[in-house]
Amino acid sequence: MNRSPRKLLLRNANVVLSNRIFINAAILVEDGLITAIDPSGAAQIGDGKTLDLDGLTVLPGFIDVHIHGAVGVDVMDATPEGLREVSKYLASQGVTGWLPTFVPASDENYVRTVGAISESMQSTEFTGARILGLHYEGPFVNSAQCGALHTEYFKIYSRPEDLDSLPLPERGARMITLAPEVTGGVELVRELHARGWTVSIGHTRADLQVLNDAFAAGARHMTHFMNAMSPLHHRSPGPIAWGLSRDDVSVDVIADGIHLDPFMLQLLLKVKGSAGISLISDAIAAAGKGDGDYQIWGETISVKNGRTANAAGSIAGSVISMLDAVRLMLSLGVSHADIAQMASTNPARLLGLDHVYGSIETGKRADLVALDQAGNVKLTLIDGRVCHNRQ
Repeated sequence: MNRSPRKLLLRNANVVLSNRIFINAAILVEDGLITAIDPSGAAQIGDGKTLDLDGLTVLPGFIDVHIHGAVGVDVMDATPEGLREVSKYLASQGVTGWLPTFVPASDENYVRTVGAISESMQSTEFTGARILGLHYEGPFVNSAQCGALHTEYFKIYSRPEDLDSLPLPERGARMITLAPEVTGGVELVRELHARGWTVSIGHTRADLQVLNDAFAAGARHMTHFMNAMSPLHHRSPGPIAWGLSRDDVSVDVIADGIHLDPFMLQLLLKVKGSAGISLISDAIAAAGKGDGDYQIWGETISVKNGRTANAAGSIAGSVISMLDAVRLMLSLGVSHADIAQMASTNPARLLGLDHVYGSIETGKRADLVALDQAGNVKLTLIDGRVCHNRQ
């Protein structure tokens, strides 16, 4: 039996494309794909559902490539049910895809959590933001730039078999943050790149030569830029100077006003441009829960006025969502088109998924978020299905 296509028409939307915005336009979705974008807004469908967005701004759904948890759920301890709770919360924040992000931990912890992620990715139950793969933050990083990561689980690299301790889901993107100056670091970059990993430089004190060697081996991105890396110094250029100088290296940033002063965000935009920056949350399990003390990663992490701190006083991730990062960038005068690039297009491209996600184009998945003028999420679509609606 032939099944009729599942159709949805979005009308009266301000549609943010890569190089323009269509005012009061229409988007036609069929079976989860964007099949037409009508700038006139006159499109009609004979069957299916029509949603009048009444001037809401529609962007591609946000993609968070660096997030450790939310709503009380820590990725490192998560069950499939817990991951679904995170996905539901993220959808309410305009996020349509995410990478659960590991901190350095025991091999047993890795295996257990990858099992939960694999089960969640294989589930046909529609619950919220889709898991796109996995991000390892460490364990091949510099203990002198550990941040809130636990150094007892840090590793060095000597042979390809060392990667057997990093289990992966059967499918999905694979990303890793590493410091190329650790023992065997550049060879590690080369091996990971050959295996199809997205290699990002972070928690590092690498000098220019090592950074250039890592680039030649396949590292093209930098994690939570300016945080957990040696500071910029005019007589000792390191990772920050290197990242600023390279147009062929992209960076991601935690735009919470804490990890980076808003002035620094504006400076980064001026130097790197929106094409070179991805927004991330780096959120921990306390995100969405408010101020308080939380047991995360085997220690107490306090949240006060939106700032995290572990017992040593180090910032331990954030409690923002991608929506909070978007709102901050909007408050700095960043255009919706640049927001779409930093929150959606660039993360999708980083993971090699931009042929499917990350922009509003015909043939791509209908992963969309509609914002009002105050930056509130009014509607989130994933695969053309409404998974959050506050209209």
